[in-house]
Amino acid sequence: MSRSQLVPGVELVTVPGRGLAVRTAEGEFLSVRTAGTDEEALLARLSGTAVAEPDDELDRLVRAFEDAGYLADAPRSPGWPADRRDIRLLGDAVLTEPLAALLRTLGAEPRTAVHGNTSPSLDDLSAADPAAVVWCLDGPVSEGLWDAADRLPERGIAWLRCHREGWQAYVEPLAATAGDVTSAHVRARRLAATPAHRELAAYWNGPRTSGAPVRLTAPAAALLAALIADDLTRWITGVADPAGLPARRRLRRVDLRTLAVTEHPVLPVPDVAPQPKQAG
Repeated sequence: MSRSQLVPGVELVTVPGRGLAVRTAEGEFLSVRTAGTDEEALLARLSGTAVAEPDDELDRLVRAFEDAGYLADAPRSPGWPADRRDIRLLGDAVLTEPLAALLRTLGAEPRTAVHGNTSPSLDDLSAADPAAVVWCLDGPVSEGLWDAADRLPERGIAWLRCHREGWQAYVEPLAATAGDVTSAHVRARRLAATPAHRELAAYWNGPRTSGAPVRLTAPAAALLAALIADDLTRWITGVADPAGLPARRRLRRVDLRTLAVTEHPVLPVPDVAPQPKQAG
């Protein structure tokens, strides 16, 4: 059997008087029944530091770890594809600057542009054929601002976005194909889920009166940038999402006071059937 090692986040611990236990990526502890197999040989095999002599019982234990999804043979993170490094960033600098810095460390080549309160055309957004367009706002999204960008997946361009509403920020699902969740779908789902739909719609469209403005802290901005960069990296390199909701069906809400992140499932909104024509 070839050398194997535990996947990141899974660890083995020796419990006095009880033998070995595995700590899963979810933080649970499971007992390991070695049935008399040399524990040191098992630890050496699973750490990837040694390949033991052929041993049927040891091989059986290693296969059990593999079947449980706890093993990875020489795990490597795929690099950023050279032909998909062009990432276009729009919005407010307090969010786009940390995101651009993070994307550069991952191998991307972000381009930053600033747009006002009017929506650029689809041709403008897709100019030079970027791999993805990311739009981050330090405030609510005015009606119609993201309408053109919602059509980017139709042209094979990924579409990611986030915005802030007071002390709450929202990281919307990644849209990569024409059937994915758009910003319009998220707005419709949020309005349908709250009894205060009139108030929420009025808040989005303004005007709004407030006192001292909410200031995004550096840790909060870094967290939002990290969430977006992770979604984008997983999509562009083909790395599967961890356990939980898939990025293309997940709305994340971030409490900017505590930095707590909650996930909410969201699906596309079907097109409304046209009303039948009346006779006469």
